[in-house]
Amino acid sequence: MGWSLQELTAGPWIYAVVTASILLDVLLPVLPSGILVVTAATAASATTAVTVAGGGAAAAAPYAPSLLPLLLCAATASFLGDLAAYQLARRGGPRLARTTARSRRLTAAQERLGETLARGGGPLIVLARFAPAGRSVVSLGAGATGRRRRDFLPWSALAATAWATYSVGIGWLGGRWLGATWLGAAVPVLALFLAGTLAAYVIRRPAAAPEPAPAA
Repeated sequence: MGWSLQELTAGPWIYAVVTASILLDVLLPVLPSGILVVTAATAASATTAVTVAGGGAAAAAPYAPSLLPLLLCAATASFLGDLAAYQLARRGGPRLARTTARSRRLTAAQERLGETLARGGGPLIVLARFAPAGRSVVSLGAGATGRRRRDFLPWSALAATAWATYSVGIGWLGGRWLGATWLGAAVPVLALFLAGTLAAYVIRRPAAAPEPAPAA
């Protein structure tokens, strides 16, 4: 017999799992932190629905996650993970640079980061949070290149809040629309991947060539 969405997210341990996954996926981007957040938010929609139907908190489902703590966990863990990666790269800059130089993929990513920050600065740091591995490239790259904390951390905090709000929000909406079921979680997960694909496209899009100066 398969696990239901509520059974999978039952108990307060789900907050610890979500937090740990988000903290670590800045260094291990293969971790499904976004999927976990969306799934937990979909399960949280059941609590909201039962509470409204029952007319009070006493009628809420006993084990479903709560929306606000989930949002706070996701946003805080995202920011603290970025800060840890930034500090790690800042202290190990030369070693990280040598490691990066041995990988053509990482070298290309660092070059794109430099171009991206030169073109858009802070707003593109927020956008990169939604792109696959964009968080890792931005946080590690900002530390390795010695960007000032005051230039990076406020945008990182905004990126963490925006990503957490979007992920929790689409999970909750999916649950209210399709129910706290696997289908109710699958549709928001697809929306999360579509947002990441769009963000990656915008970041990688070449900058427009400057218009030539008019002839004298």
